[in-house]
Amino acid sequence: MSTSPYHHGDLRRTLVETGIGRLRAAGVDGLTLRGVARLAGVSATAPYRHFADKEALLAAIAAEGFERLRVAVEAADASSRGMEALRAQGVAYVRFAREEPALFRLMFGAAVARGSLSAGAAFGVLRARITSLVPADRAEIAALSAWSMVHGLASLLIDGRIDPPDPEALVRAVLAQFALGGAQLR
Repeated sequence: MSTSPYHHGDLRRTLVETGIGRLRAAGVDGLTLRGVARLAGVSATAPYRHFADKEALLAAIAAEGFERLRVAVEAADASSRGMEALRAQGVAYVRFAREEPALFRLMFGAAVARGSLSAGAAFGVLRARITSLVPADRAEIAALSAWSMVHGLASLLIDGRIDPPDPEALVRAVLAQFALGGAQLR
């Protein structure tokens, strides 16, 4: 595949950004390469210079989502220390899911192949914070537990299963419960 720029400057990036916009508007089922090409103002065949098929475009969109999530969680982590940084990460994670529900669903859904390195980078920020809070022999399970709690909350919120008056306060309360429970923080 060619990497030469189009009149857009960077067609691949334009297609990913346009794809994110289409995903927001129509979901995975409403996103097609032809439709994204039309919205980007390029020929129907132009996306194939960068993406073999719809699944490849979806994978690139999901990777961009994971990068945005990593940046949000990392910024939240940098704003605090200790357990408060973990709570800030949780709030950032849930905020991302609530602001980008279609992208969040794509990132963790069946439409994207497993094993994404970008997904691991987002989890790595959480793991690093947990490692500073718990004994090393419990860090991995504690990180997975915290992620499971926050991810579950995010999913319940964006699917309309729960509707708390203050979702961010709920995230903080759940992570406080995590600290009191089995995490055995230092």
